[in-house]
Amino acid sequence: LKQFHSSPSAEAVRFTVKFFPYQLYPEASNRGEDKYEWYKTTKYNDSEEQMKKYTTLMSAYGVGAGIDFKFHGTVANTLSAHRLIQHFQEEMGPETADKIVNSLYKQYFEEEAHPAAPTTLLKAALDGGVERSTAEAFVGDEYEALPETKLLIREQASNGVDAVPYVILEGKRRDFTLEGAKDVDDYLKEFEKVVKESK
Repeated sequence: LKQFHSSPSAEAVRFTVKFFPYQLYPEASNRGEDKYEWYKTTKYNDSEEQMKKYTTLMSAYGVGAGIDFKFHGTVANTLSAHRLIQHFQEEMGPETADKIVNSLYKQYFEEEAHPAAPTTLLKAALDGGVERSTAEAFVGDEYEALPETKLLIREQASNGVDAVPYVILEGKRRDFTLEGAKDVDDYLKEFEKVVKESK
């Protein structure tokens, strides 16, 4: 999106990012398990060789995108993180939600933080600009915004979302959907279509 905003077409239309919750592995526990071993077992049939290929490839992709991927830490249930994102997106707006998501991603993918740990969630909220007392109260109450978040998760499933990333660009005449890993150019092409059809 930043790359698109620097193009001449960006003057014609404004994009606002809104996050919706989707759990890739809803059966994961809150306690979690070792990330490296989990990926090796569930994705690569316990093959160390295949896992090494994966980490090498992802590390190379990360370098190109400015992400220092790490492969240890914990895989755990993400419901608490989704609850955090949704609540403060509604309360404080899309910019706050974007900062929270960026913090959660950095902590999980680069700092090997536990995705459901209160310390992870609190740091993400603070990075999003949430006042400390408000953030601490929300993180400490595991039921606040929980029903609403679960409802949104069910809605995504009923809408046919079964993978991430799943991006819908709302256009003036029609919507455009990008599903799965895409290159930046793929996104730029879809942004251009939205702009063209908004004139």
